[in-house]
Amino acid sequence: MRMWMVDPRIMCRQHLLGEHAEVHAFVGAINRGHSVRGFLESGLLEVHRLYSRHKELVKEMERRGYRHASPLEGKWRQAERSGSIDREVSLRQLTSRCSSCRERHESLQT
Repeated sequence: MRMWMVDPRIMCRQHLLGEHAEVHAFVGAINRGHSVRGFLESGLLEVHRLYSRHKELVKEMERRGYRHASPLEGKWRQAERSGSIDREVSLRQLTSRCSSCRERHESLQT
């Protein structure tokens, strides 16, 4: 599980929908009292950005014509700052792992 925190426009369908599901999974885990410490320490989660990231992902999903029916409710709008993701590292990892994301990224660079 992770938050990529890259521009959602470059993400292929699998990674876009996957991160959306993972945001919901993080919220569920935190709501159930499960520790996300390992994700925070590994630079894979920014708790304070769960709500805004969800909004970014949903905006791109809707732009692509995907249906969205799973709003995030509650305290996530004002969560304490916790966790930090290096966006440049995330972008390099994503585009090296996924040729579709790499192609989308390259097409936005021109």
